[in-house]
Amino acid sequence: MPAKIQTVSFDGREIRLTTGLYAPQAGGSVLIECGDTAVLVTATRAKGREGIDFLPLTCDYEERLYAAGRIPGSFFRREGRPPERAILTTRLIDRPLRPLFPSWLRDDLQVVATCLSLDERVPPDVLAVTGASIATLLAKIPFSGPMAAVRVGLLGDDFVLNPSYREIERSELDLIVAGTPSGVVMVEAGANQLPEQDVIEAIDFGYEAVGELIKAQQTLLSELGIEQVFPEPQVQDPALPAFLEQECGAGIGEVLKQFSLTKAERDAQLDGIKAGVAQKIAGLSDDDPIRVAAAGKALGNTYKGITKKLMRAQILSEGKRVDGRNLDEVRPISAAVGVLPKRVHGSGLFQRGLTQVLSTATLGTPSDAQEMDDLNPMGEKTYLHHYNFPPYSVGETRPMRSPGRREVGHGALAERAIIPVLPPKESFPYVLRVVSECLSSNGSTSMGSVCGSTLALMDAGVPLKAPVSGAAMGLIKEGDEVRILTDIQGIEDFLGDMDFKVAGTEKGITALQMDMKISGLAVSTIAEAVNQARPARLHILEKMLEAIAKPRDVLSPHAPRLLSFRIDPELIGTVIGPGGRTIKGITERTNTKIDIEDGGIVTIASHDGAAAEEAQRIIEGLTRRISEGEMFNGSVTRIIPIGAFVEILPGKEGMIHISQLSEARVEKVEDVIKVGDAVTVRVREIDNRGRINLTLRGVAQEQVPVPVD
Repeated sequence: MPAKIQTVSFDGREIRLTTGLYAPQAGGSVLIECGDTAVLVTATRAKGREGIDFLPLTCDYEERLYAAGRIPGSFFRREGRPPERAILTTRLIDRPLRPLFPSWLRDDLQVVATCLSLDERVPPDVLAVTGASIATLLAKIPFSGPMAAVRVGLLGDDFVLNPSYREIERSELDLIVAGTPSGVVMVEAGANQLPEQDVIEAIDFGYEAVGELIKAQQTLLSELGIEQVFPEPQVQDPALPAFLEQECGAGIGEVLKQFSLTKAERDAQLDGIKAGVAQKIAGLSDDDPIRVAAAGKALGNTYKGITKKLMRAQILSEGKRVDGRNLDEVRPISAAVGVLPKRVHGSGLFQRGLTQVLSTATLGTPSDAQEMDDLNPMGEKTYLHHYNFPPYSVGETRPMRSPGRREVGHGALAERAIIPVLPPKESFPYVLRVVSECLSSNGSTSMGSVCGSTLALMDAGVPLKAPVSGAAMGLIKEGDEVRILTDIQGIEDFLGDMDFKVAGTEKGITALQMDMKISGLAVSTIAEAVNQARPARLHILEKMLEAIAKPRDVLSPHAPRLLSFRIDPELIGTVIGPGGRTIKGITERTNTKIDIEDGGIVTIASHDGAAAEEAQRIIEGLTRRISEGEMFNGSVTRIIPIGAFVEILPGKEGMIHISQLSEARVEKVEDVIKVGDAVTVRVREIDNRGRINLTLRGVAQEQVPVPVD
């Protein structure tokens, strides 16, 4: 393919697409650039493996710190395991791409996006998503695209397309919309308690912009003379599906209508029907067409397809789900707090149906903040949410390894949902970590984690601006018929067409995440799902508040005590002292931990509140500006031949020259005062080196000092 550079004008900026130049052995490649951000995206197809029954798609987003002119901070000075934000970008690429490939495709597919250069005005993630579509089209892989993604921010009353990192930080909304000609295929958002209607308008605004990038891809294919390969329906022998429907369709339908069954009982009965028909097929002759068609995984897949068809038909025609709920009904809910001893600073147990999540909250000091060694300029995290999904939560056994992409993604979603309601750093300077342990899973443990984390934080005494709850919405679409399901359980997620998670407060939405199994959905349908989620969220929130109505007034006795205040940034050096001696002396004297930020915010941590207050008095004394003529009660700390030093404020001393000890002549300092004496002094002068000179002359002792502001 000859090298070609295409320029796309998009929202007043230029997006440059370079094809046919880089990675010539990849199936398809594009260098997508905007400003000084450049992302190389490749798509490669290889012959599939025998016997697999799934689409073997691998997406990878690779960060290179040279893109920002940095050298990695690790011991080996090279990139290692992908950082969390890179994993989240990988998921961002995978989620809108995966449903656009045909379900029958079994070839190995790999999409790799590598950020080669970073401009802080242009985040690379949405470029990587759009680039993945272009590379796939160039590789001539069957694909229901083109697909593109944009980011939408909200600054004031205006929506902003593809805002910079700094604009994202100030924005009330951080929304990513991916779409195809058929509709929206993925939504990811964090919001500052925005009303549902504002979020819907933002999705509509983003999808309209996506259309421009889709047209640009179609133009590129036309100019390169490449014809898009659309997925063809898989031709399947109807004999096996017809046989299974005849033999077990009625039995499956009866099981799906037994609403009183538990998940385990339903699964056992469906497995029993499947085993019975499998035994019947095994009794057929070796050359029987049905037995031949049922070889390998074909029987299981076909049986699953019939179950899916019958479950969906029951919802569409009768409006009833497998557990008997109405379409907008939430499963039974229970919530509890303080379920663990107070050595755990806060704990909450949330259960919805068979989904159960135990969340714990830990309060740490500012030095516990996580330093992020990645390309994102926002380099520190003070709220961390970690999600664990052990195999026993779904009744399985498997080796337990480090968190996978799913665990990272679910933790990040719950984290995003809670951040808008955290108290400001100035009034509550703790670093917070929440860990959500999924103890049982049957649909939307991520939203269970949001609810559990709210309970745990309130139990820990964190003064949240408002409690947050979440619900997962599902969808069944057959032709023009659409049914939206509230609070989906596992089978509805597995056999449905959409998983739409909505989290927020009574005031509005804080997080969204929508994934599709079809090639697109109209914004009007998404709006219906968003609005239907609100009463579900509020119902769940009501049940949570029955367990704990507001954050506790007192922290766990095992949580650190923090004091936070601000000093003049120019006086930070005074507190630190030469070689750090002053601050080290304060920490040793008070047995506290002290952090000072460049902006002058001082945070003192201690398990002893009185010790923290003493350290604060010392620092405030060191940084208080003294004026000539002010009077202080102080204590003599040391004597030298020419005078005495008096501590007038914690950590701050002034000197009384021997000539200022008395109106009369003084031969020896000790004739007037001794170490440890309490004296009242007046500030005589502050010299050009900042030294405080004191006097006793004309000062009545035991005089009340000038109040300290």
